[in-house]
Parts: sequence; C-alpha cells; structure tokens
Amino acid sequence: MSVGDCNCCWQQFNYVLFADTAHIQLVLSARKFAGVMVKCIAIVLSGCGVYDGTEIHEASAVLVHLSRAGAKVQMFAPDVDQMHVVNHCEGKPTAEKRNVLQESARIARGDVSDLTKLDITAFDALVIPGGFGVAKNLSDWAVKGKEYTVQPQVEKLIKGFHGVGKPLAMCCISPVLAARALPGCEITVGQDSECERWPYAQTATTMTELGCKHVNKNVGEVHVDVKNKLVTTSAFMCNAPIHEVFDGVGVMVTELLKLA
Repeated sequence: MSVGDCNCCWQQFNYVLFADTAHIQLVLSARKFAGVMVKCIAIVLSGCGVYDGTEIHEASAVLVHLSRAGAKVQMFAPDVDQMHVVNHCEGKPTAEKRNVLQESARIARGDVSDLTKLDITAFDALVIPGGFGVAKNLSDWAVKGKEYTVQPQVEKLIKGFHGVGKPLAMCCISPVLAARALPGCEITVGQDSECERWPYAQTATTMTELGCKHVNKNVGEVHVDVKNKLVTTSAFMCNAPIHEVFDGVGVMVTELLKLA
C-alpha cells in the first residue's frame, strides 16, 4: 500500500462522528493505521450557561483551540437533573427542571454522550471547562464550600486518567474537582488577593486549606503540575475581557497537548 493510499484511508476515517465508544475505537485504529498521531480529547460538560452549567465561552475556546491543533474531541455529560435552573437575565433560580446531558447537547451541537460511556482507553487527555455547573452539577461546591464532594463518576474519571498517566486540563472553577480528587496537587484559579479584577480570590485560599499548592497566575497564564500532569488556568475567575480569557484557555490547551 502506498503513502497516497494511506492518506486516502485517513481522509475517509477523518469524517467519522464520535457517536459512541465503538466509533472512537475505530478512529483510534485508523490513526494508527495511517501513521498520523491525532490526539483524542474527552471534554466533560456540566450543562449550558454560566450560572447553572458550563461557561459557554470557555467551552467554545477549548473547542476552537483543540480544533486548530488538529485534535479530535468527544463531549460527555452526566445524565442527571441540574441542581437548579437559573434565569440568566435576572440571575435568579426558577422552578424549572433541566437535564445536564440535554443542556450540554446545546454546546455540543447534539453530539454528546452520557458520562458513563466515557472509556479512558479511547482518549489521550481530559478537559473540564468551568462555569457554575461544575460547582452545582459536577460537585456540591456551590452549596457546601470547603466541605464539598465531587460527583462520584467525575471523581472516578479524574482519578482514572491520572492513574494511567494521561493529562488533565481544567479552567475557571473546575480545578476544585482536582483539588478533591488529587490531594496535594498544584493548581491555579488566578490570584489569591480579592479585588475588582479577581472577585473569587477566596477560592485560592480554600484550595490551600485543602492541602493543594495554589500558584498565582494572570488570566493569560497557566500552571502546569508536572508530577500530576494537570494544567489549570483562571479563565473567568478573572473579571477580564473575553479575548484574554480565550487566549489563556489557548495556552492551557497547548500545554495539555504537549503532555498528551
């Protein structure tokens, strides 16, 4: 078989939709067959919308930077009810009920899978964007603060990727998941001194109290915990212009792919 034939085969496989794990495994076989090392990245979402789900701009930034780097992605979310639904015009909870998986499908353009179907062996790395859904649907940080717990399936996946040496990236509030799942890890959620630009700086103090090492970083920077293969950045923990958040997420993706 010629190189041209291999390239032709790869182009055909390149259009496979990641509908389920079987398809993901097919793509993994294809990339090995074609000799092209395309990174496969799992993204865990927590709904749709900053106040009760995934922060949409952060998720979009992750997707854009991964796409530009030539990575393949599959999005996942837990098939559970949201903690609550927030009217994003008023910032107030409503009596409405919504499902995390169904809401995440809005970001994924319908191509999202139940979190229980995430097979660690099919992926090179895991990314978890921020948003209050992390603190409400992937954990109970929003309710319990320092006494929080991480949703069991999410904690299992974080530990699973870490256990086989596969890197993780988290931005905004999502590093709190790593703080609980990987005790003693190094993270950043930005700065530890509260001001108008850093309104959530108290989170850094809490992370330190939990035994993590918090490293102060600006919005365009990341911290790489080399030992744990964990890349974190502050994103909208900083009251920054959206392009600065976008660029910081880009640095996070770049550093993640170096480790993958």
